[in-house]
This record gives sequence, structure tokens and C-alpha cells, in this order.
Amino acid sequence: MNVLVTGGTGFVGGHLVEELLNLKANVTVVDISIDKKAYFFSKNFQKKTTVIQLDICNYKKLEKLVKDYKIDFIFHLAAQALVEEAYNNPKYTLENNIVSTINVLEVVRTNKNIKGVVVASSDKCYGKLHKEHYVETDPLSGDHPYDTSKSVTDLVSSTYYSTYKIPVIITRFGNIYGEGDLNFSRIVPGIMRTIIKGEQLELRSDGTYIRDYLYVKDVVHGYILLAQKMEELKGQAYNFGSDETLSVIELIKLVEKELKQKIGFTILNSAKNEIPYQSLDCTKIKKDIQWKQEYSFSSTINNIFSWYKKTIV
Repeated sequence: MNVLVTGGTGFVGGHLVEELLNLKANVTVVDISIDKKAYFFSKNFQKKTTVIQLDICNYKKLEKLVKDYKIDFIFHLAAQALVEEAYNNPKYTLENNIVSTINVLEVVRTNKNIKGVVVASSDKCYGKLHKEHYVETDPLSGDHPYDTSKSVTDLVSSTYYSTYKIPVIITRFGNIYGEGDLNFSRIVPGIMRTIIKGEQLELRSDGTYIRDYLYVKDVVHGYILLAQKMEELKGQAYNFGSDETLSVIELIKLVEKELKQKIGFTILNSAKNEIPYQSLDCTKIKKDIQWKQEYSFSSTINNIFSWYKKTIV
């Protein structure tokens, strides 16, 4: 199968490409920017895939790419994914995340050879619902530029299914961590850099914000399972939850315990319009495709730390 991964040289994209190559797919990767330190390049996946630097907000170029490479399936991961960046650059974030999704869906609508598209959304699509666990039927209530961009991503994807019956599945995740995340404003990469460089970790929040933490290979496993059941499950949205629902302070203490390292931190409490508590109920995906969380911080953190030690200089 000829598979296109948008945002494919990014953090999650690199791990997804790795699994697709293991499954013998012909992989084409499109990304707006290229970082040679990325997991994708550290594994030399550029030698086994076709890599195209392209802004998929340009519909004509995306359409040509899909036709030229005879794409059969799309994983749409490309997005401006940083909450703080979205606050500072709302226009870019909204345009990038919404228009890119519309373009991908439109390409699928007009190309009957494409067997499906898996769209990456986020737990942020629910906004601030003030409940313990979000379920897929909860309203999409983003009111921050990033959250709204994900609410719209979801709604547009659902619209294309309900109106045109295109084969699409929507995925919603909490905080994804693992080898290869080079966005050091995120908590796990930030902790890794702090330890390696002997610095002080600066927390944007007050340290009490709570999130689900999910290892990247659990995410990839879910993507593949959903893709394989596209015909049966199209039109659905799925939460990927975690058994590790932690505050920032709890996460720091857990990493200290596992790595036997002291992490010094300063609370800035400068986060703007972030959601204090978010956790996803994943009963539906466990039932429909028997997905389950296989990894934990305890089983992965030493390998993750080793990867960052080789990468951060």
C-alpha cells in the first residue's frame, strides 16, 4: 500500500513511519519543515521513504502529490501542535490546523482510490468541560486558539463523513511522550534537557495541571489498528486514554524516582488559558479494537533518557 504521512518527520510521525516500514508499506512523507535531529532522521528513514518538504495548506500541490505517488491511505498528523505558540500566533495556528485538514479531506473526497484517512486530533478538542473523564460523545468546546483548531479539525472531519461518506477516523490523545520529541517547551523533553544540562526546569503552570501521559508507541499501535479496520469503523472518533494521569509535580517526582536524578524546578505560573484537568475515557477503543496501553513511564523512561543524552549537546 502507498501511504502518505503528513507531518511525517515529526515526533509521532517518525515512530509511525517506523511501524509502517516494518509492515512493508511504501511510505511518502510530507512536512513543512525538516529537522535533521529528529527521530525520523536519526533512524535514517529518509533512505527508505520519499520525503517531500511541502506546506499542505497549498491544496493544488497536495492534490498533485497524492496523484503522482498513487496514494492509497493517509495519516494526517501535520499541525501546529504547541499550545503556547497558538496563544502567541492564533491566526497561523487556526489557518494551519484547519486548512490543512480541509485539504486532506477534500483530496480524499475527490480521489476514490484512497481507502482511508486517520486524522490526529487532541484531548484539547473538548475544551474545558470540568468533568473527570471525557467521552467521545462530549461536546467539542475549544475556546483557546489551539483547542478551537482541534475542535474544528474534529467537526470538519465528521462533516466530510456524514455528508460525503469519506472513510475517515478521528483520534484524540492526551500528552504523548517518548524518544524524539524535540519541543522542549513540553514537560517530558523539558525534564530531559534539564537533567542533561544541569539546569533549572521552568514550569509554565502552577504544577498542579493534570494530564494523561501516553507513550508514543502505544499511539502508533492504535493508529495501525484503526487503519486496518477503516471500512468497519469509518466515521468514528476514538479517545486514547492512559493509566498514568498525573499532575506536573507528580510527573517530576516519578521521573526523579525512576532515573534517580534530582530535578530542580521553578514555578512561573505563566500559562495562559490552559485546561487544569483533562483525562480521556478509552472504553470505546478498548471494546472496538481491543487496544490497550502497553507501556508506562517505568518501562520506557530509561530508554527515553538515553536517547536524549545522545541528542542533546
